[in-house]
Amino acid sequence: MAETETTNANNSFSVVLITLLKGVVYADENARLWQNLLSLQARIRDYVKEIGLELIVVEDEGFAWLQTLASNENTPELPRLVMKRQLSYPVSLLIALLRRKLVEHDATSGEVRLILSRDEIVEMMRTFLSTGSNEARLVDQIDTYINKVIELGFVRRLRTENNKIEVRRLLKAFVDTQWLNDFDTRLQAYQSSELTGATSGKED
Repeated sequence: MAETETTNANNSFSVVLITLLKGVVYADENARLWQNLLSLQARIRDYVKEIGLELIVVEDEGFAWLQTLASNENTPELPRLVMKRQLSYPVSLLIALLRRKLVEHDATSGEVRLILSRDEIVEMMRTFLSTGSNEARLVDQIDTYINKVIELGFVRRLRTENNKIEVRRLLKAFVDTQWLNDFDTRLQAYQSSELTGATSGKED
């Protein structure tokens, strides 16, 4: 019996660890996996520390992920297992708009989940992106940006309604006030350059 319990515990540990290495673990997607993660988190922390990672658990929001352990003067810097991703301006813009929408939602709604339609997201983005003369192409581009944010794990499509997008609360953990402020500065600079370019291109 003891050997069977040990085997089951090791299997649970392996499943949780492998899932974490693949991406974010959500409580609402797999309750059993989440409970195993919570019960094994001390063991997971010790294990992943050896490969330069740390476990972040946001228990009240129901998600967890691995990130690169910050190096210090006493520890040599290890090769990165979790790669940083360079985001394009439109993808960063969408992330910032969704993060703000989540703040507004939390302040004004009693619902935990923030669900937006594809059309709502298109309208949010349209204000900041040049439409040019091809509206259909702009919408296709915004769909591409939405898919990228889905890939990053910040939103997901509802299984029952493919045109509905749920903003995951993970976004709050990754995008803080400082990031939003820094992006606001970049956005103002971008819009100023767009306006200058448009003005200089006009004929007298």
